[in-house]
Amino acid sequence: MENLVINKRREVIQVDRELISNLSNLIKDQASQNILGIFADIHPADIAEIINHLDADDASYAFSILDTETAGEVVTELDENLRDKILSRFDAKTITDIIDELDTDDATDIVSTLPEPLAEHVLENIDEEDSADVKELLKYPEDSAGGIMSSDFVYVSDKANVKDAIRQVRLNAEDFENIYHIYVLKQDDTLVGVVGLKALLINPLKKRVIDIMKEDLIYVSPYDDQEEVAEVMDKYDLVSIPVVNENKKMLGRITVDDVIDVINEEATEDIQKIAGLSEEQESSDSVFRITRIRLPWLIIALVMEFLAAMLLSSYEEFIRQFYIATFFIPVVMAMGGSSGTQAAIVMVRAIGTRDVWLADNLRKLFKEFLVSLLNGLACGALLLLGTVLVFNDTVSVNFSIILSIALLVIIVFATMVGASIPLFLRKLGTDPAIATGPFVTTTNDILGLLIYLSFISIFYFS
Repeated sequence: MENLVINKRREVIQVDRELISNLSNLIKDQASQNILGIFADIHPADIAEIINHLDADDASYAFSILDTETAGEVVTELDENLRDKILSRFDAKTITDIIDELDTDDATDIVSTLPEPLAEHVLENIDEEDSADVKELLKYPEDSAGGIMSSDFVYVSDKANVKDAIRQVRLNAEDFENIYHIYVLKQDDTLVGVVGLKALLINPLKKRVIDIMKEDLIYVSPYDDQEEVAEVMDKYDLVSIPVVNENKKMLGRITVDDVIDVINEEATEDIQKIAGLSEEQESSDSVFRITRIRLPWLIIALVMEFLAAMLLSSYEEFIRQFYIATFFIPVVMAMGGSSGTQAAIVMVRAIGTRDVWLADNLRKLFKEFLVSLLNGLACGALLLLGTVLVFNDTVSVNFSIILSIALLVIIVFATMVGASIPLFLRKLGTDPAIATGPFVTTTNDILGLLIYLSFISIFYFS
């Protein structure tokens, strides 16, 4: 019996180049049975990962040989750009059959990306109740609680007992995934409480659900941002959260698997914003579109660095007389940019997780100042040691000391600029994630140069 259980477990596979190559050869030979034999023992998410690594033609063939149920499990895990290409090659009936297999939240995600005539056909031909739910969910913004919630949830009336609740779980177990709670509703669908599965198991069948339900509910509005939902669920360690309207009428629920997707999406979005690419979709195949998104930020960086070149040119006579100073320009620029970016990323992350309140800004900035002071002292001491040991025949000790002090000031200044810009942008109502792109780096390049050349010209030649 133990061996039987082990044999039935799905295999967790490592998707590598050899596997993709072998699969591509099987697809070229249209060896569908061999391919299905490979897919039979692995999880749909792994099948999706394999298909994501294939080109569009091979991916479409591999997807086309799946049965409808498996295709429904796989389609939600596919890369969005590839999924659109694959679905564009299928007829309306096949797409309808696949979407009919999905939970309402997943069905909504896919229907929202279909061409309008095809979307209308799908909604007319899937299960009538599911169609109504999907149409309702499509009313909400994609990145809102309503956009990611599922209208599939188990509920009982406030008059029910434990036996009634267990019966509802059994009736819906086949259709609803991840049943964590049973929601207790009044006759007008107002949410009054929630009962966990554990409570159903340990209480008598005749006990009323209102006697064992939790009434101190945490819930969200359908128009709350999905990132806020993720933060609430993380803060209170929830595996699901109800979505209610202004009258506390139950609309749906959001489960932890949906929130994981949100966290991944938001993390990707923040990384893109940090690079100044807030609009970019990495899945896009259009080179021109990606160029159009990236180029403005590069132009901004170019203009600001051009200002740095102009600043440098104003010290032309000084540099001609003391060319050794140019050797260390890359050092001070790089250290200033790195220090500023570190502080900005830390601050953006703190703001994003609501760890920084407005009243705490000064305290947080003072902490960054102390950190930058220690970092500046350490880096300045190392630079002093390095210049004395390596450039002892070229530069004087006085120059080494001034250079080290200049680096200390630059690191402190750059860190404070990097930490302040996100707070300033937040105050203006702008997304602070964009602060760590060209703005912090190029600003600190200019300021770093100005501080460095001013220190050398004032303190070394005065």
